[in-house]
Amino acid sequence: MEGKPQKYILWLAEIGIEDVPLVGGKNASLGEMFVNLVPKGVSLPDGFALTTKFYWKFLKDNGIDAKLQEIFSALDPQSITSIQETGKRSREAISHGVFSDELKVELFAAYDKLAEKFGPDPDVAVRTSGVAEDMPNASFAGQFETYLNVRGKEDLLSAVLKSIISTFTDRAIAYREEKKISQLEFGLSVGVLKMIRSDLSSSGVMFSLDTETGFKDVVLINSIWGLGELIVKGRITPDEYYVFKPTLKKGFKSIIVKNLGRKNIKSVYSPKKGIKEVKVPVSAQFQFSLSDAEVLSLAKWAIIIEDHYTQKNGKWTPQDIEWAKDGKTGQLYIVQARPETVHMPKTGRVLEEYLIKTKE
Repeated sequence: MEGKPQKYILWLAEIGIEDVPLVGGKNASLGEMFVNLVPKGVSLPDGFALTTKFYWKFLKDNGIDAKLQEIFSALDPQSITSIQETGKRSREAISHGVFSDELKVELFAAYDKLAEKFGPDPDVAVRTSGVAEDMPNASFAGQFETYLNVRGKEDLLSAVLKSIISTFTDRAIAYREEKKISQLEFGLSVGVLKMIRSDLSSSGVMFSLDTETGFKDVVLINSIWGLGELIVKGRITPDEYYVFKPTLKKGFKSIIVKNLGRKNIKSVYSPKKGIKEVKVPVSAQFQFSLSDAEVLSLAKWAIIIEDHYTQKNGKWTPQDIEWAKDGKTGQLYIVQARPETVHMPKTGRVLEEYLIKTKE
């Protein structure tokens, strides 16, 4: 059987957290949960990841790798103008690239498998996950674009190409320079996941701790109507729930705080493809976007996810989690989880002994 590093595409069911160098942190985490936590009752959408091998093959097939080397040789990282010019030339070079038949056959075969399960031209979310060869665990949250409600093979190809182009936005280039990450050894993985119809319901983020204080014994859940992009971009005031972990684990309904947000707009599917923003009816603005039972279900999942990564890492690993509710089925899903980096201990506990010297 072909080894993972040789594959252009890996399904979530084949991926674990150790595959970060192949599929990036975002996709590796999804695979880790798909394999280990679905059996424990956590729901995740099905999908696959285009590996870094797919990315490097595309660049090489089109001679873009050599072109990028030439472009970046002139980069002055201290100059905004130079970064902008470098970004523009890089994006232009990639935009002229074409996918080889070999890559298209693999991508379309995987999409056809999703179609067998979900019907013709399934709607998918295309999410980019960065991989720094020398810093496999670096976070690139918010650095790349996500494409929602992508339908059909041509749209999928277009979204994958746009994802690759987004590797070289001015912001992404500047970020890598700041973090001392090699621009030309930086790999890319693209996740293709079945869309959750949260445009017909609600979605949001949750944290397995209080983000303000670092208090460990609560789950904080934020929720809005529609797709989750508005909450991730901080453009809307969400509903807010706090759930107390110790009593939840004992079977009690442990919601200790509920704050109604100001949910006046929401992001939904456009009729054909892509997404658009619409106004939320006034009546819905003053309704909570989750039931108490759903809040408790999500909180239980947050605990399961946190416990899994804490055990895996050998230290407390609080989680920053994105979730979505499918309006057609009423089913909740986890669509992303990553370590919450503000309060998570950077290393294990270390005891240090100090000797206080006094003057004779």
